[in-house]
Amino acid sequence: MPLETTAAAGVPTDAGGAPAGTTTLYLVRHGRTEFNAAGRLQGWCDSPLTTEGLRGVRATARVLADRAFTAAYASPLGRTVATARELLAEHPDVELTCDDGLREVHFGELEERPERDLLALGDPGAIFGGILTGTYPGFPGAEPTAAYLDRVADAFGRIEQAHAGGGEVLVVSHGVTLLAYLSMAGTVPMEPLPNASVSTVRIGPDGERTVHAIGVDPAVQGAPGLPVPDTQQPVRSPERPDAG
Repeated sequence: MPLETTAAAGVPTDAGGAPAGTTTLYLVRHGRTEFNAAGRLQGWCDSPLTTEGLRGVRATARVLADRAFTAAYASPLGRTVATARELLAEHPDVELTCDDGLREVHFGELEERPERDLLALGDPGAIFGGILTGTYPGFPGAEPTAAYLDRVADAFGRIEQAHAGGGEVLVVSHGVTLLAYLSMAGTVPMEPLPNASVSTVRIGPDGERTVHAIGVDPAVQGAPGLPVPDTQQPVRSPERPDAG
């Protein structure tokens, strides 16, 4: 069945397109920050949204204004919380829940360093491909990749379990973390996720995940920064009560 979209933005609305009991996660990357604009690595460190970044988030908020969100989750970092608050201005009755498991990958000793410093460790595409497939051990001084993937899988598994009866759920997180979940759902985009972009994943009543949109960019701001890995290998799936 063809997907319906919100305005011209390309975000599936799911109107009449999903069976009863389907949960749709609307995955939004945080708005562009000062470190994004400066080309600095930003994992567990933080920087505020730029004026352009805030404009992009508000464009996304307008696109998502007619969604019937039943819940909203965000990484606890300032840039994701600020993004989520702007999006929820259109949904004043929806409470925001922060979840540590939705934080970005940890860059360890490279936090706040120029993105070019990553080149000293090897090809960025291969490194991030190894993170998503679990074969790269982790950055110096950072959490191990296995622990990172475990916490991401656990966070999204808890969200899926909490809303297994269906509905629309907003999740605001980070570029690599959203790529990790999209890969768990079976698809890895071949381009970076733009700031304030929207991706959607449906979880059917049987727990099957289907990616329905990737990196829709309402503000048309593009995606500065590091390349996305050249891999489409899915990694582990989030735990569900009915999963073996």
